[in-house]
Amino acid sequence: MSRFKEQGFNERLQTANSARKSALEKLRTKLSADDPEKQARLAERAAIAAAREARLAEREAARELEARQRAEEEAAAAAAALAAAQAQAAEEAERLARETAAQAEQQALEAAARAAEYEAMIIEQEAQRAARKAARDARYAARKARK
Repeated sequence: MSRFKEQGFNERLQTANSARKSALEKLRTKLSADDPEKQARLAERAAIAAAREARLAEREAARELEARQRAEEEAAAAAAALAAAQAQAAEEAERLARETAAQAEQQALEAAARAAEYEAMIIEQEAQRAARKAARDARYAARKARK
């Protein structure tokens, strides 16, 4: 039966060095600028990056357009709300003016009615005073006539 041959220290060092050299050679071939495979990968990566940048720019432009449209809509809505508020304020002012005029007219009518009532009361009081004086004068004349 054959036994496994153990490697000596020098053989292990040589094997490790040769593995390092082969890995270094593989790396050099991968890093070489003349490698057509590498050129193809770099071109593919550049195309993907350019497409990604184009999509990002397109999305950003769409966001800006949407934000601009939203701002315009909000401005239009604010202008419409302001116009509606101004119209409502004008209607309210007109209604208040009509109500104030109606109240002033009503107050004037009430004041005129009170003045007329006061005059009638004064005339009635004067008439009552004159009637009392006439009755008193009549009593006084009757008393004088009896004497």
